[in-house]
Amino acid sequence: MREFDYQRLVIGYHGCDASVRDKVIQKGDQLKASPKRYDWLGHGIYFWEHGPARALEWAKEQKQRGKLKTPAVLGAVLHLGSCFDLLDAEYTDMLAEAYPLFKDSMDATKTPLPRNKALNKTDKDQLLRELDCAVVNWTIKEFERGGTAHFHSVRGVFQEGDKVFTDSCIRLRSHIQIAVRDPACILGYFQPPSKR
Repeated sequence: MREFDYQRLVIGYHGCDASVRDKVIQKGDQLKASPKRYDWLGHGIYFWEHGPARALEWAKEQKQRGKLKTPAVLGAVLHLGSCFDLLDAEYTDMLAEAYPLFKDSMDATKTPLPRNKALNKTDKDQLLRELDCAVVNWTIKEFERGGTAHFHSVRGVFQEGDKVFTDSCIRLRSHIQIAVRDPACILGYFQPPSKR
């Protein structure tokens, strides 16, 4: 196994169809990184950190949208490796400093700046995070191109949903998410026990 700089093990949960979970558990298949342009932590394999209920809720939402048949959750033991951790001011400062350079690079090529957008009329959280995804991906590529760092994962907190009560700053569906960029960070998978 490769040596990782960021010494943190976490349990992650991936919402998916039961057929995907079964192929991973029973046949040793691997999850694929999401290349979507709105994935807020950039490209990677997404997990909810210590959040099996939120992973299942997401899978159920995908079923309602017709994107999967049988909602399920796949557990994983993750070693975050060298993590671009957006819960650490060192990395949020880096991202803030990178944004003007990203914007300049877009302007230089006359490429329109991506925008974060709402998924639908009821989406107050702007779930389509095209700008966030583009800036995170660009920043990490710049570090890697310069040879100053290589990042195995990205971690961030996502404030989502309605307030838990009037005037609260706590939101009903907030969570910590991890985007695994290097599959070597996934040390193993397991099937979480189902709640009755």
